[in-house]
Amino acid sequence: MDKPSSSLYPTVERFTGFADVYDQYRPSPPPALSDILTQIIRKPFLDLVVDLGCGTGLSTRFWADQSRQVVGIDPTSDMLAYAVSRTHTANVSYVFGYGHQVALASGCADIVTCSQSMHWMDPRLTLPEVARLLRPGGVFAVYDHAPPVIPNLEIGAALQAFQQREDALEEELGIAAQLPRWPKKEHLPSMQASGLFSYTREFYLHHIEMGNAASLVGGVLSSGQIQGLFKAGVSEKDLGLDRFRELAHRLLGDELRPWYFSVHVRIGVV
Repeated sequence: MDKPSSSLYPTVERFTGFADVYDQYRPSPPPALSDILTQIIRKPFLDLVVDLGCGTGLSTRFWADQSRQVVGIDPTSDMLAYAVSRTHTANVSYVFGYGHQVALASGCADIVTCSQSMHWMDPRLTLPEVARLLRPGGVFAVYDHAPPVIPNLEIGAALQAFQQREDALEEELGIAAQLPRWPKKEHLPSMQASGLFSYTREFYLHHIEMGNAASLVGGVLSSGQIQGLFKAGVSEKDLGLDRFRELAHRLLGDELRPWYFSVHVRIGVV
């Protein structure tokens, strides 16, 4: 298996070692996304979708029924191995690589996606590669899930406080400074400034998934941030995860209830 670039090694290491938790508890892409993108390019069945920063393949397998071929790209060997183990359709495959350096032919893709991954990619390098991969009229879609709206104010406030504790510890330990990262708020302006897209815009989609206490705690544990803190020697007690877990189980329990997700989408058409 190929090795990660040394400059991006901290990012790759951040997402190594918890692929099973990531795949189980991360939200799926919103169903409406495929309807909108295929209508934009006027092609209900696609030849090729390329999914950059695919992780465990959640956002790659999403396209399996609508495309002749789907290829997920990721530099994390651990995630890619899990993606392969979870994929049982012949038209979905995975390739080790980076968003700025994809071993596929120019003009090969109808759609290129980045699901919760573009902020780990340098737009100055990645956007030209995306434009190279897309056929004329093809679409680039960057999308990020906001934390779910859980109809329980106490657990919502506790989740915010827990995430603030994570941020503070990451800063205190100098972990954040080691990670090359680009702000999500800059995705659309970067696409517009690149001059590579004839049309750009942003919009929001909403969808519902079912969740309970285990889903909430699992979602927390699926974060590269908390896993990075564990690797730095921070304990669950230091984070207050033990108290948060107890509160989640007391307030939410095991019963599955609707959780409401918002997804911020930015698109560019070449």
